Amino acid sequence: MPPLLSLHRPTLSTLSLTLSTVLVATASAAPADKPTTLESVNVTAADTTEQARAALKRVPGAGNVIDLARTDGRLAGTADVLAYQPGISAQSPGNEGAKVSIRGSGINRGPGAHASGISVSLDGLPLTGPGGTPYELLEPLWLSRAEVLRGANGFETGALALGGAINYVSRSGRDAAGLELQYDAGSRGYQKRSVGYGGVAGDVDYFLAYTDTEYDGYQRHAAGDGKGAMANVGWQITPELETRFFLRYRETNHQTPGRLTRAQIRNDPRAANPANLAIDAQRPQPGSTWLGNVTTLQIDGDSSLQAGLVYHHYPMDLNESLYRQQLDYTNLNATLDYRRQHQLFGRDSVTTLGLRITHDLDADVRETLRYPSNGYPAGTHTRDFSHHGTHSTLHAGNDLALSDTLRLQTGLALINTRHDVQVTWPSTPGRMSGSDWDYAPRVGFTWQQTPATQWFGNLSRSVEPAHPWSMIWGSNLYFAPGNGASSGRQRAPVALDNQTATTLELGARGDSALGRWELTGYYARVLHELLSVEVAPVPNLFVAENNASPTVHRGIEAGLDSTLWQGADGRLSLRQAYAFSDFRYRHDARFGSNRLPGLPRHYYQGELRFDHPTGLYAAVNTEYASSMFVDYANSFRADSHLIFGTRVGFDAPNGRWQAWAELRNLGDRHYAATVTPGYDDAGKDVARSTPGDGRGVYAGIRWRFN
Repeated sequence: MPPLLSLHRPTLSTLSLTLSTVLVATASAAPADKPTTLESVNVTAADTTEQARAALKRVPGAGNVIDLARTDGRLAGTADVLAYQPGISAQSPGNEGAKVSIRGSGINRGPGAHASGISVSLDGLPLTGPGGTPYELLEPLWLSRAEVLRGANGFETGALALGGAINYVSRSGRDAAGLELQYDAGSRGYQKRSVGYGGVAGDVDYFLAYTDTEYDGYQRHAAGDGKGAMANVGWQITPELETRFFLRYRETNHQTPGRLTRAQIRNDPRAANPANLAIDAQRPQPGSTWLGNVTTLQIDGDSSLQAGLVYHHYPMDLNESLYRQQLDYTNLNATLDYRRQHQLFGRDSVTTLGLRITHDLDADVRETLRYPSNGYPAGTHTRDFSHHGTHSTLHAGNDLALSDTLRLQTGLALINTRHDVQVTWPSTPGRMSGSDWDYAPRVGFTWQQTPATQWFGNLSRSVEPAHPWSMIWGSNLYFAPGNGASSGRQRAPVALDNQTATTLELGARGDSALGRWELTGYYARVLHELLSVEVAPVPNLFVAENNASPTVHRGIEAGLDSTLWQGADGRLSLRQAYAFSDFRYRHDARFGSNRLPGLPRHYYQGELRFDHPTGLYAAVNTEYASSMFVDYANSFRADSHLIFGTRVGFDAPNGRWQAWAELRNLGDRHYAATVTPGYDDAGKDVARSTPGDGRGVYAGIRWRFN
């Protein structure tokens, strides 16, 4: 056997040196005449939600701003945060590992850690790394709002994934002063307890919080819990210089009940997959640590420079198959953004330069047997492997006012992707290490046709590198018999191409007699789409990811918030969100123009609500999803569903306290929430789906003390 190869880890790209040179040269240029101020989408935690919405209107594409300070119902996880938002599909498998997709991003990946297709940030600092997006730090009660830039509209932040970008903004002492206590409880053992304290002391603001959660789960063998703390401390050092520090630590643990067949979901959705029960499948995550800083310098009245750095350590202990996989992940991520207002061709203009780096300090896995197998005892060492990566994105853009109502946005991003993947024990010569370059141009416009109506559009390219871990799990190279307990496990990685897409987006938004509305259409031609498929079920679970033949993603996204009636006795409002999604192959040799499995073609959410001036409110809501395929051959479908819920509550006019109660899935409808697809099920009913929650009752109360 060859000697153990020395482990080479990718280094930070030389893009950082290039950008630094450009920034210095630009910052030293003579200032231009001061043009009209143009706000950035990347607002700070102290900014109001309305400022974030105003900034969103300057983006030549679709997005969402979600005000979590106004939420008055259960916030168990990401699926609750992103509900009732046009263009976003977010479904929970019964734990925090929600499956989130925008425009078909990560369409068929199962729920859980290392989600794909969307670049996620916390307070502008990248949470998504080369290995994907972990979920355990996304505690909703720690958030002030969520900002979503759908599709290619995350360009200015260096987020180039097909689905776009989500930035979760932490609560701060400027928007959450005083002491706050919250307690929620509900069906199947659900409890959430939270305490937060914030304030402002001179030039310093601070917010601290502790939250813990527990639940028994809808399915058998689905119990879980989580606990953690966060801190957000800002210091206005001078009128021109601000720095802000972030700390998050959280532990989570949940049992994994597994996927069910359509017949099981129809007749016994609370069942667990027998194979998961037999191996006591579970996912402990012993504690994730997040330490970050964002510092902003207002160079002069026309230009600013912002730098961010974050250290993220997130180990995992996966016990969801016959093998135990102990993962040790550490990322060092950084951002650098320069912004300048100036005159270009005699017109108001804003130029931005930015660098976004996500870098694996550690991404190492130790694999052992959980149970005796083939004469080897439990705990036998089977493999060690590593999958390190570095993603660097240098992006430059310009926003030019062609007239008082028409703006043109242009940009270009360069992407450097480095990876180093190998099985380190038993040692093999199959190491894969390399560096790739790609690019992403963008052109877009906004046209303010009237004060109440804006049109927008863009033509953009997205780039999503393959995860280094998928180069191992998508491999067809195995240890041959005779290699002890390692026999039959992947011995070497395989190469995967970057997923790219060219997307045309057109839409409009505004206010009318019907209310605040938006309508967007998009068409994306995707090359080398990274698709996953379940190759082997539990107990020897094996989900592989590989590049697909050309695909197309197209759809329509619509949202409408309407005031149906308003008077001295209250207000009756209706909010609605709808998405039509058509994702399919383009003349695949095996599957022709089959639809991609994993998401419904039609998805609708709506809520009718009455608010009384005393603070009382009541609402009824509904969700509809059409049937969806569960395999690439389109041989079998999960059922459609239509569910209803209701909520009542009281929000004290002085803001001191708030109480609510809600009923979910009133009809106790049995339905599939998520699908992890197979290749070709030949019309058989295979266990591919996780069930949505059945009927549930939840209530909560929140107290605030200044």
